[in-house]
Amino acid sequence: MPNEAIEQTTGGSAWQAKQVYAMAAVCLLLGLAIGYLFRGSQSPAASVPEAEATHAASMPGAMGGQMPSLDQMKQMADKKAAPLLEKLKSDPNNNDLLIQVGNIYKATHQFKEAAGYYDKALQVDPKNVAIRTEMASCLYYNGDVDGAISQLQQSLHYDPKDANSLFNLGMIKWQGKQDGKGALAAWQELLKSNPQLSTDRKAAVQKLMAEAQTKGKS
Repeated sequence: MPNEAIEQTTGGSAWQAKQVYAMAAVCLLLGLAIGYLFRGSQSPAASVPEAEATHAASMPGAMGGQMPSLDQMKQMADKKAAPLLEKLKSDPNNNDLLIQVGNIYKATHQFKEAAGYYDKALQVDPKNVAIRTEMASCLYYNGDVDGAISQLQQSLHYDPKDANSLFNLGMIKWQGKQDGKGALAAWQELLKSNPQLSTDRKAAVQKLMAEAQTKGKS
C-alpha cells in the first residue's frame, strides 16, 4: 500500500469517484487489497469476481477503453443482480443469494450497496467471518473507518486467529486512523497466531510492519 495515508471525506460520507478508482488501482496493482492478501482462507462464497473489477473498462458503457463512471457501473451491477434479486423476493433469507448480490456490487465499486447485502447475509449467519470481513472492506472503501474496525473486531470475537481480519484491522488502523501502534499490534498477533502462513505472505506483512515503524519514527 502507499506510504501516504488514504484521504477520506469528512463525516463518514462516501468517497468521490476518483478516490474510489485510485484505491481500486492501488489494490489491484500491489495485490494487497483490503480482504485479499489471505484470500485462500476465505470461503468460495466470499470471493469477489475480480475479473469484473479488473476488466471494468471493457464492460458495456466504457468509452474508448476508459473506466466507466460509478453511475454506469451501478447500472451494470443492477442489471447483473436483477435475476438474483428476483429470487430473493420469494426467499429473502437465502444467504448464498445475498452474498452473490453483495459480491456483484462490490466488484463494481458500489460499496454501500454491497455492505447492505452482506449485512443482510450476516443477519442470517452472524458467525460468517469471511463475509463480515468483506463487509468491513466495503465500509472502509465507503469512508466508514470506525464501522469497518467494529466489524473486524466482531470477526475476531468469533475467530481471534482469522488472518484476513487481523491483516485488515492493521491496514485500516494504519491507513484509516494513522494508528501505527494499533496496526503493528494487529500484524504481530497475525504472525504469532498463524505460523502456517507462506513465506511470501509473512514477508508482505513484515514489510508493512517495517514501513509502519519507519513512518512512526518520522
